[in-house]
Amino acid sequence: MEKILFIEIGMGTDLHGQDVTKAAVRAVRNAIHRNSMPGLRSILPGGSLDSMKVRVKLAVPCDRDKLDTDAVKAQLPYGEVEVVVTEGGMLTSSGIVLPDKGDRNDLIYVVIAAVEVGY
Repeated sequence: MEKILFIEIGMGTDLHGQDVTKAAVRAVRNAIHRNSMPGLRSILPGGSLDSMKVRVKLAVPCDRDKLDTDAVKAQLPYGEVEVVVTEGGMLTSSGIVLPDKGDRNDLIYVVIAAVEVGY
């Protein structure tokens, strides 16, 4: 990415089921769901949203090998999307195991996302 125009930060959790992808998708949605950038096309090369570059940085507490990066990329409707995964986020106890919700243990997965947009 040559020039970063803005960065949005989000947090996502999976309270039950220990699904790192679900937490990551929620973190990305949290980062981007309150944005409207009507002037973005006017500063992108060629005036096209397809020329936008998006870098999603995810701080993931565990199960990085189970993260579905295609599901994360699918949350971003335009541009060329890159996903970078680092160690981070948080594991914390929910205080209860609910087998009917898919729980394997009582952990809540917390993922942090930084979504960088530029060209």
